[in-house]
Amino acid sequence: SKREIKMRKLDSTKVRPLKSEQLLHIEDHDFALRPGFGGSPIPVGIDVQVESIDSISEVDMDFTMTLYLRHYWKDERLSFRSNKNKSMTFDGRLIKKIWVPDVFFVHSKRSFIHDTTVENIMLRVYPDGNVLFSLRITVSAMCFMDFSRFPLDTQNCSLELESYAYNEDDLMLYWKHGNKSLSTDEHISLSQFFIEEFSASSGLAFYSSTGWYNRLFINFALRRHIFFFVLQSYFPAMLMVMLSWVSFWIDRRAVPARVSLGITTVLTMSTIMTGVSASMPQVSYIKAVDVYLWISFLFVFLSVIEYAAVNYLTTIEERKQLKKRGKASGMYSMDAVQAMAFDGCFHDTDVDMDLTPFPDPCEENETRASQTNISSADTPRLKRKRSLKGNVGRIILQNNHVIDTYSRIIFPSVYIVFNFFYWGLYI
Repeated sequence: SKREIKMRKLDSTKVRPLKSEQLLHIEDHDFALRPGFGGSPIPVGIDVQVESIDSISEVDMDFTMTLYLRHYWKDERLSFRSNKNKSMTFDGRLIKKIWVPDVFFVHSKRSFIHDTTVENIMLRVYPDGNVLFSLRITVSAMCFMDFSRFPLDTQNCSLELESYAYNEDDLMLYWKHGNKSLSTDEHISLSQFFIEEFSASSGLAFYSSTGWYNRLFINFALRRHIFFFVLQSYFPAMLMVMLSWVSFWIDRRAVPARVSLGITTVLTMSTIMTGVSASMPQVSYIKAVDVYLWISFLFVFLSVIEYAAVNYLTTIEERKQLKKRGKASGMYSMDAVQAMAFDGCFHDTDVDMDLTPFPDPCEENETRASQTNISSADTPRLKRKRSLKGNVGRIILQNNHVIDTYSRIIFPSVYIVFNFFYWGLYI
């Protein structure tokens, strides 16, 4: 008929053929078998475009990546006539009717093909039987991380592709364009990592029951941002250690001040360490941040132990002085600072104190003051205030223990040396 003659003259890819003249003769072939079944392995080229790296999880030791996965192979059963050598493009509805490579992600935990608004699948068939099969996939896969240098670490992860059913005798996977087969979006960024490099490689995997398989690798290196951890962990730890050194300049008899300062810094360091550990996997080895925080905690703890030693030695020293200066009547002569430590009242000169049970000395001083003339009492008070202002520094220096004097030099010096060694080792 005239209609049939006219259709032959036109490009068959531009018209809708009759049922008897379908371009892809799918019903005439058994697509359950791979192309060239029984012969040499079919080569399947792969190229990948990474759209984004969605997340990196240290706790789960995995990463999530969205990518475009493209397969290239030739199936002569899908060849058709075309005067202008034009290809035909199909969506995912044709995939179930033809043979496609069964590539899967090794060590993947979960993955899915995007399906909004329809499945993100594209199939393009060329007249000579060459096929392009493209998918948009999000996959979460394992990444074997080493946290021994955390948070000064660099993690190397890889996404591995392999055929599930066909070993190297039936299917040969390879990178379609060599190292250029892997491309990335220029705007890929992560909150905690710098992406240092992407690279493609290939290899073989052996399974004892099924043989050797071709395997492709998408390798990428991630270097962690350190500034966040400096602000959240390292800097607060440094401040707590330096704050614990303040007690070395406080009078050794100010027990509440020095003890409360030591306990506060110890508890704060414990809180910092707990916060860091909560966001990390429970690994069986020591991390770099653990080394720093535990050494810092040790410095804070030693500052508390230092005051315990100072207080103990001070008590022994004062007991010896009291025994030497004791009187037969049971009265002991003390200097002003020692007397203040016992009765809580300030004394300008040495006083004699009876260590036997006695009423509150502060009340006795008030009674004596009330019995004297008001005008004559103002002068001693002014002298006492002036004496206190002028002698506080001298009194503190004279009553510092030798351990405090050495601690002011040893603790900061050792901590500075530790910091130089730590940052030089891990950076």
